[in-house]
Amino acid sequence: MKKTISLLFGTGMTLLILWATVFGVRTLKPKNVPDDSKYRVFCANNKLEVEQRTLKQEKNARGSNVCQLAEFDYLSDADKYAENHGGKGSDCKCD
Repeated sequence: MKKTISLLFGTGMTLLILWATVFGVRTLKPKNVPDDSKYRVFCANNKLEVEQRTLKQEKNARGSNVCQLAEFDYLSDADKYAENHGGKGSDCKCD
């Protein structure tokens, strides 16, 4: 009896691992976390800004006079880019 239970348990675990490998395991991710977590440097109304918004979100917030100048994975890189181009709030132009 113990061998049968052990065999069934082993088979079940093997099938479970095989199923998870073939079909993948879904990760638990909160629904309110945005997929896009890039940092962007914008020229908005002729002023340099660093934001985490997308271009569409920035245009909705600031109006149509907005262009994206650069995009980074890290805030420090976006801030460095902005500093190298006059700093946040400095004058800029959309081409």
